[in-house]
Amino acid sequence: MKKYFILCLTAFFAFSCENDDSVTPVVEPAVIAEFKTNLSELNLFTGNLNELSITPHAFEYQLNTTLFSDYAHKQRIIALPENTSMEFDGNDLPIFPNNTVIAKTFYYNIDDRDLSLGKTIVETRILIKLNGDWETGDYKWNEDQTDATLDLVGSEIPVTWIDANGTNNSTTYKIPSDTDCFTCHSTFNRATPIGPKLRSMNFEIDGVNQLEQFTNNGQLTGFSDSTPVTRLPNWEDTSNSLESRARAYMDINCAHCHIPGGYCENESTLDLAFETRLEDSNIVERNFSIQYRISTTIEGIGMPFIGTTLLHTEGVDVIQAYLDTL
Repeated sequence: MKKYFILCLTAFFAFSCENDDSVTPVVEPAVIAEFKTNLSELNLFTGNLNELSITPHAFEYQLNTTLFSDYAHKQRIIALPENTSMEFDGNDLPIFPNNTVIAKTFYYNIDDRDLSLGKTIVETRILIKLNGDWETGDYKWNEDQTDATLDLVGSEIPVTWIDANGTNNSTTYKIPSDTDCFTCHSTFNRATPIGPKLRSMNFEIDGVNQLEQFTNNGQLTGFSDSTPVTRLPNWEDTSNSLESRARAYMDINCAHCHIPGGYCENESTLDLAFETRLEDSNIVERNFSIQYRISTTIEGIGMPFIGTTLLHTEGVDVIQAYLDTL
């Protein structure tokens, strides 16, 4: 009888709480579109910062072909101001409203075979659109993995990890300076995002097209059908042609500098955008130069010359195989 009474009392209080209009729901603070001293002050994440739990005011996006960064894993998120959306503007970047925050966090799993062992977070790169222009900033994570501090001068961090094959790896990871960030993100001398082009996000995730999902969520407007949008191939997908895989890899890893208006426009004749026809790209004419530069990590010679310290063997093999066909 006593046990029955306790169960009834518990059920009564549970019902009362569920129907108590005085209970105030937790409201997450808005994202701050400003470069504060600490990453935590931007409100991009909830709970313990190192869990990288995205605030409800932001959303994750993925790319079909990704930039190589010394085998680091990345979390990519976009935070739009309340009651705004990205606007469709063709295959390239959508139109982002002012006060948009784009964040990319770089980390290494302690062991890629066992994610329960945790990860080492190295940096979070931030782009903020203010008054029509994009501004860059980089946050370096502390050793305790409790927060990250704005770091505009760059630094070097030793990292170790075990990959999916069980191999122990190590490198001295280079966090870029703000000048380095602008070098890669500069188009016609204005900072611009690189990754979130519609053609790079136009693919299915768990059976749903990512762009169409953005539209359903109200995050992308002026867009209804992904079919007319170009799709940047996944360079790792061997069902794609060798040419498309190699050109997709060069697009995401090299074309931000090697395009009209890019940082290397005056130093190189290459135009490595995926859409550029082969005969207009100068890839054939610069074949041997490309082979040489992608096959070395010698500073000032190896490509890309910012953002990596390790040779990306898998990517180099694909490019080399393609160049051998030309």
